[in-house]
Amino acid sequence: MTLTDQGFLDLGAMRLEYRMIGPRPDAAPTIVMLHEGLGCVGLWGDFPDKLAAATGAGVFIYSRAGYGQSSPVTLPRPLTFMHEEARKVLPRLLDAIGFRRGLLLGHSDGASIAAIYAGSVQDHRVRGLILVAPHFFTEDMGIAEIARAKEIYATTDLRAKLARWHGDVDNAFRGWNDAWLDPDFRKWDITTELAYIRVPILIVQGADDQYGTVRQIEAAERECYCPVEVALLPGVRHAPHREAPEVLLKTTSEFADRLLRDHAEGAMHAVSPLHG
Repeated sequence: MTLTDQGFLDLGAMRLEYRMIGPRPDAAPTIVMLHEGLGCVGLWGDFPDKLAAATGAGVFIYSRAGYGQSSPVTLPRPLTFMHEEARKVLPRLLDAIGFRRGLLLGHSDGASIAAIYAGSVQDHRVRGLILVAPHFFTEDMGIAEIARAKEIYATTDLRAKLARWHGDVDNAFRGWNDAWLDPDFRKWDITTELAYIRVPILIVQGADDQYGTVRQIEAAERECYCPVEVALLPGVRHAPHREAPEVLLKTTSEFADRLLRDHAEGAMHAVSPLHG
């Protein structure tokens, strides 16, 4: 398909909102960004634009079904929703946009989806992962914070604020919140998938992340056979792209440049198309 600067991608019954920044996948490596549990295209702000400018790579961002202006999902979501996104939706999306090589950059749930993908699908096009505030298993403090979010959604203006970004705000919020608060979700664990990842990983986490502790990082360092780099950001909570954007930009762009330079003959800004 021809990727415009923004539009919608039809994948079967799903209609997914997207933005494409910088060179298209046939002209340069592409960084595909996967948003957090309540995120969408718009909630990334200008970070994708800055990442494209800093690396010379194309940056593709999209709203998963149930978020942003993408089509809604049937509730309740299955507790395997991240596995289904990684194994059924993401492969089709990468093929549809003509992805040739690049990185997956995920935040929170999006980071978990990226990790599941790389640990389940041996895709030679994916050269590395950038996982921002990833979840590899549940923690009591994270579940407590998600329960608190449910109360805030019901009693404050949070719903109105989120409605600015999501076409069906209740579908977005409940699809995320209800799944995470299901008692059976306490057993959710993707550490097994970590052992099957065969590309370098950068993990970026706020030292004060309210949804996860450094135990998430320790799990990756223990389970992964691939190189794992870590950036623990002091004074930062769960959203580095909003709380420490310049630090995150420097950390992620340097990692991306190192991984992708080898595949662009020493320059991310090469104008000739790259072939897989």
